[in-house]
Amino acid sequence: MKKIILMLTLPTLMWAQKTKVTEEKEQIGGGKNNALIVTIIEASADDIEKEFKSLLKDYDAKVSSKDGGLFADNALIKEMGNNPIDIYAKVVKVKDGEHKLIVAFDLGGAFLNSSEHSDKYKVAKQILTKFAIKMQTEAINEQLKQSEKALAKLQDEQKDLEKKNQKMKDDIKEYQEKIKKNEEEIKKNEEDQAKKKNELESQIKTVNSVKDKLKAVD
Repeated sequence: MKKIILMLTLPTLMWAQKTKVTEEKEQIGGGKNNALIVTIIEASADDIEKEFKSLLKDYDAKVSSKDGGLFADNALIKEMGNNPIDIYAKVVKVKDGEHKLIVAFDLGGAFLNSSEHSDKYKVAKQILTKFAIKMQTEAINEQLKQSEKALAKLQDEQKDLEKKNQKMKDDIKEYQEKIKKNEEEIKKNEEDQAKKKNELESQIKTVNSVKDKLKAVD
């Protein structure tokens, strides 16, 4: 079991190392604005949105649904300063098992970008990287859990089949021993029958002899 866990965990670590946040112009926050994008594999769109909404609430933001995504009003991210930030986020499917999380940070008059707000950008990038790794790890660990559960079920079924097979073999052995014993007893019974037949014939002669004596008495 340990080998299986190791084999399934190693890809998780490799994917985590490849997690990368990019910066692009996206249609978000009411226009074509600068946004941070991170690719998240394995996790579902619903789970990504649900968990990111929870993260935004951790920043004391009032979170609501907007334009097919999330809007966090007046989020306070201490690492980015004391001024409240409006955050726009949406999840876009790339393909099965892969989604993009697009997040735009409205600093109040300007959207966060690496050239003008390098320090804040690094914080935002770190937040998204950490979030993506967390989502991927949890999703893959859930897959591992389900895979191990299915494996355990198959192992139990295999054991049941082996037990059934052994029982049938034991039954056959028991039947064979019983057949052998019965064959021996049949042979002995036939020998006893032959002896008994001789005794019977001898006794019949004895009875007939006594009857003849009786007839001879006048």
